[in-house]
Amino acid sequence: MTEQPPTPQPPHDPRQTLEDLRARLAALPHGEEVTGTVTGFDGDEVVVRLDGDASGAPSGRIPRHLLSWTTFERPDEVMTVGQRVRAEIQRVDDRRGRVVLSAQACEDPALRRHLLAVRPGDVVAGTVAAVHTFGVFVRLDGAPPHPVYPGTGFVRVPDLTWSRIDHPGDVVQPGLRVTGEVIHADSRNGEVVLSLKALQPDPWDALDLAAGDTVSGPVTKVIPLGVFVRVAEAVEGLVHTAELAGRTPGEGEVLSVRVLEADRARRRLRLTPADRPPGAAPADTGPPPARSGCA
Repeated sequence: MTEQPPTPQPPHDPRQTLEDLRARLAALPHGEEVTGTVTGFDGDEVVVRLDGDASGAPSGRIPRHLLSWTTFERPDEVMTVGQRVRAEIQRVDDRRGRVVLSAQACEDPALRRHLLAVRPGDVVAGTVAAVHTFGVFVRLDGAPPHPVYPGTGFVRVPDLTWSRIDHPGDVVQPGLRVTGEVIHADSRNGEVVLSLKALQPDPWDALDLAAGDTVSGPVTKVIPLGVFVRVAEAVEGLVHTAELAGRTPGEGEVLSVRVLEADRARRRLRLTPADRPPGAAPADTGPPPARSGCA
């Protein structure tokens, strides 16, 4: 019997291998918890082989800042080669064929269960724990303590109030009881992002102003573009410099103004001094950034 020659195999195409890997990684949903084994370190990153990956290639990476809530100098102080890990998928790096993981997100099981249980739109209550220029931490009722932060709830400055404020301390102080609406659960930071403003009436819903109306209000801020005037509770409009004819009112000064444009969809209000003739041609200023909220 004559031995048959082996069937020729098509040449290996590394591009196909990368495409297959990308397809497998793309099927992994953001936020899902996965398991794997530490295979080594690459600088400040921990390299992980994900369970169920038939390729056997270490496709998971845990960056230093997503490794642990604990303080450490080097990643090998937290994990060792061969260690089994649980981590959350943060994103898929298609270009490199890698999954970016967060072991930190799964480090505190009680906190993770709490974050998975809340839904956008939920109304929660708690106590203000700390006030900073960048936002407010809240100790939520029934929530576990955060490993690092003063509370598991967080309110960004624009979500505190409809009014313009200079500092979050103008609105809340530590110890104050607050109620907010859940925007989303941020597993990366281990916190529930809240909005206090969402439960407050929108001042634009009660605004009864249209082009041509005249109203008085105090100047709240002077900027190179012009001055902002408060025309209603938590609603301000811009009087452009071109409309002021060389005059610059000071903060707190009460101006009588006429509405040039009230754009409710964009929450923009354009004003002019009431004594300016209606037919006067203003400069081409473009749409003004009239405000109804935090600076």
